[in-house]
Amino acid sequence: MTQRPLSDVIRRAPITLPATATVQQACKTMLHHHIGAILVVDAHGHLEGIFTGRDAVKLLAQPGDHARAPLHSVMTRNPDHMPPTHNAIDALRLMHDGGFRHVPIVDHGRVVGITSIGDFRSHEHARHDEETGFWERL
Repeated sequence: MTQRPLSDVIRRAPITLPATATVQQACKTMLHHHIGAILVVDAHGHLEGIFTGRDAVKLLAQPGDHARAPLHSVMTRNPDHMPPTHNAIDALRLMHDGGFRHVPIVDHGRVVGITSIGDFRSHEHARHDEETGFWERL
């Protein structure tokens, strides 16, 4: 089976916001673009963090008015990421092992994309399931 490079998984330019953007801005942007995560970047396009729909749910379940909170106060800092030269199955493994659904793609320090669990083909999911089953049997 051919291993698909992660660069083939990137379908469009990543949607990013600065760390000073608010939770409300992030949620509106995610809704508008039909995406589940915003990459938080500095002025040079370097990854600072990630804010996901799951983060929004956890935040809004807590008391307080969080809509105006800046992303830098609620984002996941320094998220796991991969270069576009890795294979797609590597990103799928990272998501499974880390318990998250999104992996930023970073090339030479700059964000070039993002992948999510839904971006993978059925044979990649099947291969991962087979690998996981192998290690569980050991």
